[in-house]
Amino acid sequence: MAGNNDVTDLVERARKGDPRAVARLISHVEDGSPLLRAVMAALTPYAGNAYVVGLTGSPGVGKSTTTSALVTALRAQGKRVGVLAVDPSSPFSGGALLGDRVRMQEHATDRDVYIRSMASRGHLGGLSAATPQAVRVLDAAGCDVVLIETVGVGQSEVEIAATADTAVVLLAPGMGDGIQAAKAGILEIGDLFVVNKADRDGADATARELGHMLALGEARGPGDWRPPIVKTVAATGQGIEEFVEALEKHQSWLNEHGKLAERRRHRASVEIEGIALAALRARIGDLRGDRRLSTLAERVVGRELDPYSAADELVAGISD
Repeated sequence: MAGNNDVTDLVERARKGDPRAVARLISHVEDGSPLLRAVMAALTPYAGNAYVVGLTGSPGVGKSTTTSALVTALRAQGKRVGVLAVDPSSPFSGGALLGDRVRMQEHATDRDVYIRSMASRGHLGGLSAATPQAVRVLDAAGCDVVLIETVGVGQSEVEIAATADTAVVLLAPGMGDGIQAAKAGILEIGDLFVVNKADRDGADATARELGHMLALGEARGPGDWRPPIVKTVAATGQGIEEFVEALEKHQSWLNEHGKLAERRRHRASVEIEGIALAALRARIGDLRGDRRLSTLAERVVGRELDPYSAADELVAGISD
């Protein structure tokens, strides 16, 4: 059985840019490997340097094409880039995974670009439950920028705000995205808005409508970040330079105002909470068929106990 020595070797190889080592480490994350704790402990000294950008938006706005164009621009700056493309389908059926890979094929042979498709496996929020740990793998492996492309599930996409340093919301003309953005609460989580497919009719109107909606939103004081709106045609690279400049400005603003450290503390707290809840769920799952749980259920049905008190007793029993 693989042990801690194997983990140390994998981490060393990943830090040297070995894509197979990075793939193995992310597989440990996705599979919930018994070595996962050792992997995370080994990665911790090397993590915390990557700039994490989340790209979200409704299906059809061109997230994968935009991500690919962004990778090209970042590589032109000499940056190592990691991409996590979260696939909504079963991890066995392929689904959108093939489309993501085809659109990013031009980067497949670049050793300074690592692209990984991850299945959401039913996890809500547009992300995989393993996303934060997978980001840490790419961060520790020396990626300067990690791009997270979400599945495009609409109203649950707000989770990206808790996972990225900068949250980018993509829209496209003619898709009713302005209304959808307001309904989904995406206006509140976007640090940067991109109107892609800007060569189509209605692009200027979409950008204008979005600008009006942002102006009507929460009041911002002097010095607060005001999300810019960038128009792009990702398929041709038009507007991508302006997109990168807007990302750099937001990163600078985050650093200057101490917001980057604040966001990362919040991200760590969300991650810790998620791991703790998963452990508790697993322990509760182990109780199914256990006499303690069935006894509590009988008492609730018999009106001796309310379900909240029963749950408190169950949690207290698990914590002992």
